Amino acid sequence: MVRNWDFERAQRHKNQRGESVAPKRHKIDSPPMQCHRNARNKRAKQMPDPTAPLSYMARTRAYYLALGYDNPFQWAHFDDVPFTPLPKPLDQCRVAIVTTAAPYQPDKGDQGPGAPYNADAKFYEVYALPADPPPDLRISHIAIDRAHTTAEDSGSYLPLRALASAAQQGRIAEAAPRVFGLPTNRSISATLRDAGVVLALCKADMIDAVILVPNCPVCHQSVSITSRVLEEQGVPTVIMGCARDIVENVGVARFMFSDFPLGNSAGRPNDPESQRQTLDLALDLLAGAPAPRTTRVSPLGWSGAADWKRDYSNPDLLSAEELAARRAAFDRGKEAAKRLREAKA
Repeated sequence: MVRNWDFERAQRHKNQRGESVAPKRHKIDSPPMQCHRNARNKRAKQMPDPTAPLSYMARTRAYYLALGYDNPFQWAHFDDVPFTPLPKPLDQCRVAIVTTAAPYQPDKGDQGPGAPYNADAKFYEVYALPADPPPDLRISHIAIDRAHTTAEDSGSYLPLRALASAAQQGRIAEAAPRVFGLPTNRSISATLRDAGVVLALCKADMIDAVILVPNCPVCHQSVSITSRVLEEQGVPTVIMGCARDIVENVGVARFMFSDFPLGNSAGRPNDPESQRQTLDLALDLLAGAPAPRTTRVSPLGWSGAADWKRDYSNPDLLSAEELAARRAAFDRGKEAAKRLREAKA
């Protein structure tokens, strides 16, 4: 609250004739709405602790409430965490990748580097594609950090080349012949169904271990639930991701955390060495985690602008007009996604 010291002094004192002095009002006594705007602007300028992971659950809740949605998303949470130790040495394992990236569809609009959110590019069924050569998989259909990354380098979100290199170097026995795609789904029951399909594909390809690589906030929940299903059925997993609070809230066996903007779970873009190091750390965790809920934090830092944690989906940085425009765009995206689901039903 802003205090008007002249007003308070006037209340405490009387004039020379002993009469109460009428308080003198000043502009500093801002109306409530102005106080709210001032507080909002102050919050917007504050930089989060650069050493602390961004709380995506809290940020997305605030963002969608600001857009006018009054039914906040309920994030999945489990108390128990299944855990399957690696059944044999890592250099004897066939390792697969599960991604939330979507196959490129030329007739579905802009999906290239720097593309805006594109709901038309979504996919709704688990897929399996040959991993060599790497297929054209993109992430324009999900809520990555578009202000601080462009998705121009698929190696930052799809570690197929890094995994193939690990096989060539003898770190693993073999990279799986196929890469598996997992739809991003807010429904837990739908994700459990998709996880069963991923499990069947892993069994068919005789997979010894799985690396799951999410991109957006809900992607992190989807792969975490899938990881749990695989672990329950005897398939060891490790998640490479950037949304620590979401993954740890679900509860998984192994999590390799990189404190990077969403869309860079596999390393920094255009930085093959960081992508190699990130995969190496994940493989070390896959082989060496002693128990469930083991999180390893990458020592690598983000090389871009330092304000990405402040900026991501921050409603305090957006005007009423911008919020309204985003609400309209989000509603259009939901309608497009609904039409696609109905067309495939």
